[in-house]
Amino acid sequence: MIDPISISSLKVGSTIILGKTSLREKEIIEYATTFDPLPFHINKEAGKKSIFKGIIASGPHIFTKIHKEFWIPRFGHSVVCGIEVNNWKFLKPTYPETEITGIVEVKSIEENIRPEMKEISWYYSFLDENQEAIQTLELKIMHHSNDINS
Repeated sequence: MIDPISISSLKVGSTIILGKTSLREKEIIEYATTFDPLPFHINKEAGKKSIFKGIIASGPHIFTKIHKEFWIPRFGHSVVCGIEVNNWKFLKPTYPETEITGIVEVKSIEENIRPEMKEISWYYSFLDENQEAIQTLELKIMHHSNDINS
């Protein structure tokens, strides 16, 4: 079980290693069939014929899995709403069974017009087993600053 983290304990520059995961080929195909049915995501032969030389995960799949499994248990209790997604970069393809490490850094904490809320800009990095970035993105979320939903 992952323990929630208090929003009030966060500082700009706080970095949290969210966790490690991988995607099985079956997961990649199932996710992509629903959300991103491009041939190189859902068909082995098409993947082999593509520039990737095999099936690769849809970019959002990596974020979705790590966000759901590791970020929400820590911070979901304080979320009011999402505000924006910026600079989502798909840097390397992700093949089945690639070990992926999710890391998040607090880039900024801004006061909101409502004093009980804060706007936090989170910078996500997803690294492969060689510690090379697979993808990065910035996500701004409005949080209850006093963790009233915990």
